[in-house]
Amino acid sequence: MDALTDDKKAEEAGTSTTAAVDTAPEYSSSSVKKARLQSTLTALLADPILADVPKKPSLSDVDTLINLELGSAMRITVLKLDGTSLEVAMMNSATVKDLKLAIKKKVNDMEESRMGHRHISWKHVWANFCLSYLNEKLLDDSAALQDYGVRNNSQVQFVLMLLQELLESILGGEKHRFFHGLNRKA
Repeated sequence: MDALTDDKKAEEAGTSTTAAVDTAPEYSSSSVKKARLQSTLTALLADPILADVPKKPSLSDVDTLINLELGSAMRITVLKLDGTSLEVAMMNSATVKDLKLAIKKKVNDMEESRMGHRHISWKHVWANFCLSYLNEKLLDDSAALQDYGVRNNSQVQFVLMLLQELLESILGGEKHRFFHGLNRKA
């Protein structure tokens, strides 16, 4: 009872007995929330069930993975020239350009985690190579993947552009110097 009467007297006097608590350094609620979210996300990503979630997922990555589980997205395997492959998740309504952007993001993330920042000239890649599905080249960036018959668990592959194949036949099978190292295994 004495503590209550002390608080009432302090209120009447315009002071507070909890002033020591009020002067303690306050933590920004947004930084606390961010720290909690980061620790929760780290714990979730350590779970083997969530192995397909990127280490630093964006909201669109998480959204695509949720849609993959719901059946409104598809997983596509991309076969590289060296025989290795990578997997990307795409919405069912994705275009060829969306697939190229997903490949670019996935490869850049893989290279960054392995070697730190490494610049890849994607303009050069897409000028010399294209994607192919069932021997049909995916040349129209605005075309939907489904227009080419690409479905969930499909496999697309990198192939040389027709112009490069034509140049190689004119040069008598000699490859342009850029292509010498492409077929080596990493």
